[in-house]
Amino acid sequence: MDYRTKEEQVADYLREGIIAGRFPRGTRLKQQEIATLLQTSITPVREALKLLVAEGYVTGDSYRGATVAPFDISASSETLNLRILLETQLVRGSVERATGKDIEELRVLAAEFEHAFDAGDNETARAANYRFHHRMYEIARMPQTLHFVQILWARYPFDLINRLKGRVSRAAEEHEELLRAFIASDVAAVMLATRQHIEAGWMELRASVQAADPGEPPAKFSAKHLMESSSP
Repeated sequence: MDYRTKEEQVADYLREGIIAGRFPRGTRLKQQEIATLLQTSITPVREALKLLVAEGYVTGDSYRGATVAPFDISASSETLNLRILLETQLVRGSVERATGKDIEELRVLAAEFEHAFDAGDNETARAANYRFHHRMYEIARMPQTLHFVQILWARYPFDLINRLKGRVSRAAEEHEELLRAFIASDVAAVMLATRQHIEAGWMELRASVQAADPGEPPAKFSAKHLMESSSP
């Protein structure tokens, strides 16, 4: 049973869609379209958008219209470090609390990610990736820390990283290593695997950008540079 409010369900649907690239940066989010898609009323959609504005996933307001927030390259390095700090603590808490049922859920989500990748459906794979990590961290029962992580995710270029050639395949392999350590209850190994997984995507994106324009200092790259360098 889903104990989340309708507002929380809509907000999580939109977070997943933004991170997966289903709602690209700059896309205007129309309340009525979302409400119709999710078979709900306007009210929970409006409240969900207010929450996402506060978290940084979207800009604007629920009355004049909300737009998926642009990517800010200048904040990415700091965001990377904060993600590593908080997500390794979450995964540690999850290992200590996980039940057999929790582990089975993670196996299913990891399998969904791999099946989507094998089918060539990268958007579905990215959405499954979001659900895998969110569920893994949720097990820790550290809602405030998870909330801060979700705010960091709003500022991270997942959509660009996952467009890099071969990245989804490599992420699937990293998930396998992470899940093996998790199932073995090896706290040190699962924290290390989490850190390496987070760092891998960022380093691949940075390398891709630098290869596209080696004369440009990394801190000065714009979202346009990133999108051009990661295009299929």
